[in-house]
Amino acid sequence: MRGKSKPPVLMVAEPPAIYLARPALVVDCSVLSAVLFEESMRDEALQRLTGRALHAPTLIEHEIASVAMKKLAQGWPAPSVQAALADFANHTIELHHADVLAQVELARRYKLSAYDAAYLWLAAELKAPLATFDAKLGKAAQRHLGDLE
Repeated sequence: MRGKSKPPVLMVAEPPAIYLARPALVVDCSVLSAVLFEESMRDEALQRLTGRALHAPTLIEHEIASVAMKKLAQGWPAPSVQAALADFANHTIELHHADVLAQVELARRYKLSAYDAAYLWLAAELKAPLATFDAKLGKAAQRHLGDLE
Protein backbone atom coordinates (compact mmCIF):
# COMPACT_ATOMS: atom_id res chain seq x y z
CA MET A 1 0.00 0.00 0.00
CA ARG A 2 1.35 3.35 -0.97
CA GLY A 3 1.75 6.07 1.59
CA LYS A 4 -0.56 9.01 1.47
CA SER A 5 0.91 11.85 -0.49
CA LYS A 6 0.70 15.35 0.83
CA PRO A 7 -1.55 17.72 -1.05
CA PRO A 8 0.32 20.21 -3.18
CA VAL A 9 1.13 23.52 -1.57
CA LEU A 10 0.29 26.70 -3.42
CA MET A 11 3.46 28.67 -4.01
CA VAL A 12 3.44 32.27 -5.16
CA ALA A 13 6.65 33.97 -6.17
CA GLU A 14 6.52 37.75 -6.26
CA PRO A 15 9.10 40.37 -7.00
CA PRO A 16 10.00 42.76 -4.20
CA ALA A 17 7.34 45.37 -3.49
CA ILE A 18 9.44 48.11 -5.07
CA TYR A 19 8.77 46.50 -8.46
CA LEU A 20 5.04 46.08 -7.92
CA ALA A 21 4.00 49.59 -7.08
CA ARG A 22 5.95 52.59 -8.22
CA PRO A 23 3.97 55.68 -7.27
CA ALA A 24 4.17 58.60 -9.68
CA LEU A 25 6.39 61.57 -8.91
CA VAL A 26 6.70 64.71 -11.00
CA VAL A 27 10.33 65.76 -10.94
CA ASP A 28 11.60 69.18 -11.94
CA CYS A 29 14.97 70.20 -13.31
CA SER A 30 16.36 71.29 -9.93
CA VAL A 31 15.96 67.80 -8.49
CA LEU A 32 17.19 65.94 -11.54
CA SER A 33 20.16 68.29 -11.94
CA ALA A 34 21.17 67.66 -8.33
CA VAL A 35 21.42 63.96 -9.15
CA LEU A 36 22.99 64.23 -12.61
CA PHE A 37 25.57 66.86 -11.76
CA GLU A 38 26.26 65.54 -8.24
CA GLU A 39 25.25 68.73 -6.50
CA SER A 40 25.14 69.10 -2.72
CA MET A 41 21.46 68.06 -2.55
CA ARG A 42 22.12 64.86 -4.52
CA ASP A 43 21.56 62.37 -1.69
CA GLU A 44 18.29 63.98 -0.63
CA ALA A 45 17.09 63.99 -4.25
CA LEU A 46 18.05 60.36 -4.79
CA GLN A 47 16.20 59.33 -1.65
CA ARG A 48 13.01 60.95 -2.97
CA LEU A 49 13.33 59.49 -6.48
CA THR A 50 14.04 55.90 -5.50
CA GLY A 51 11.16 53.55 -6.18
CA ARG A 52 9.10 56.17 -7.99
CA ALA A 53 7.80 56.35 -11.55
CA LEU A 54 9.21 59.67 -12.73
CA HIS A 55 7.21 62.11 -14.84
CA ALA A 56 8.09 65.52 -16.29
CA PRO A 57 6.92 67.91 -18.97
CA THR A 58 8.86 67.67 -22.23
CA LEU A 59 10.62 70.94 -21.46
CA ILE A 60 12.84 69.14 -18.94
CA GLU A 61 15.08 68.04 -21.81
CA HIS A 62 15.77 71.68 -22.70
CA GLU A 63 16.27 72.66 -19.08
CA ILE A 64 18.82 69.89 -18.54
CA ALA A 65 20.64 71.01 -21.70
CA SER A 66 20.67 74.56 -20.30
CA VAL A 67 22.15 73.34 -17.01
CA ALA A 68 24.82 71.44 -18.97
CA MET A 69 25.73 74.62 -20.84
CA LYS A 70 26.02 76.53 -17.53
CA LYS A 71 28.25 73.81 -16.07
CA LEU A 72 30.54 74.00 -19.11
CA ALA A 73 30.67 77.81 -18.80
CA GLN A 74 31.63 77.39 -15.13
CA GLY A 75 34.60 75.27 -16.16
CA TRP A 76 33.25 71.76 -15.64
CA PRO A 77 35.22 69.24 -17.70
CA ALA A 78 33.37 68.33 -20.89
CA PRO A 79 33.62 64.55 -20.18
CA SER A 80 31.86 65.07 -16.81
CA VAL A 81 29.05 67.02 -18.44
CA GLN A 82 28.75 64.42 -21.19
CA ALA A 83 28.53 61.67 -18.56
CA ALA A 84 25.74 63.56 -16.78
CA LEU A 85 23.85 63.93 -20.07
CA ALA A 86 24.31 60.22 -20.78
CA ASP A 87 22.86 59.46 -17.32
CA PHE A 88 19.91 61.68 -18.16
CA ALA A 89 19.34 59.79 -21.40
CA ASN A 90 19.34 56.52 -19.44
CA HIS A 91 16.78 57.67 -16.84
CA THR A 92 13.27 56.39 -17.31
CA ILE A 93 11.17 59.53 -17.22
CA GLU A 94 7.75 59.64 -18.81
CA LEU A 95 7.51 62.93 -20.68
CA HIS A 96 4.22 64.81 -21.11
CA HIS A 97 3.09 67.69 -23.28
CA ALA A 98 1.59 70.38 -21.08
CA ASP A 99 -1.78 71.99 -21.59
CA VAL A 100 -0.52 75.45 -22.58
CA LEU A 101 -3.69 77.30 -21.60
CA ALA A 102 -3.74 75.70 -18.15
CA GLN A 103 -0.01 76.31 -17.82
CA VAL A 104 -0.43 80.05 -18.45
CA GLU A 105 -3.35 80.19 -16.05
CA LEU A 106 -1.29 78.54 -13.29
CA ALA A 107 1.69 80.80 -14.01
CA ARG A 108 -0.51 83.86 -13.59
CA ARG A 109 -2.33 82.54 -10.52
CA TYR A 110 0.82 81.64 -8.59
CA LYS A 111 3.21 84.19 -10.18
CA LEU A 112 5.42 81.42 -11.58
CA SER A 113 7.42 81.20 -14.76
CA ALA A 114 5.65 79.34 -17.54
CA TYR A 115 8.30 76.64 -17.16
CA ASP A 116 7.56 76.08 -13.48
CA ALA A 117 3.82 76.16 -14.16
CA ALA A 118 4.25 73.21 -16.55
CA TYR A 119 5.52 71.07 -13.67
CA LEU A 120 2.69 72.23 -11.44
CA TRP A 121 0.12 71.51 -14.16
CA LEU A 122 1.51 67.99 -14.63
CA ALA A 123 1.47 67.21 -10.90
CA ALA A 124 -2.17 68.31 -10.72
CA GLU A 125 -3.06 66.39 -13.88
CA LEU A 126 -1.50 63.17 -12.55
CA LYS A 127 -2.58 63.88 -8.96
CA ALA A 128 1.01 63.15 -8.04
CA PRO A 129 3.50 64.85 -5.75
CA LEU A 130 5.96 67.34 -7.21
CA ALA A 131 9.62 67.19 -6.17
CA THR A 132 11.50 70.48 -6.43
CA PHE A 133 14.24 72.44 -4.69
CA ASP A 134 12.60 75.68 -5.92
CA ALA A 135 10.91 77.20 -2.86
CA LYS A 136 8.46 79.34 -4.84
CA LEU A 137 7.33 76.40 -6.97
CA GLY A 138 7.17 74.15 -3.90
CA LYS A 139 4.90 76.57 -2.04
CA ALA A 140 2.65 76.98 -5.07
CA ALA A 141 2.46 73.20 -5.41
CA GLN A 142 1.52 72.77 -1.76
CA ARG A 143 -1.32 75.28 -2.19
CA HIS A 144 -2.52 74.04 -5.57
CA LEU A 145 -2.25 70.30 -4.96
CA GLY A 146 -3.82 70.71 -1.53
CA ASP A 147 -6.87 72.28 -3.21
CA LEU A 148 -7.41 69.19 -5.37
CA GLU A 149 -8.81 67.11 -2.52
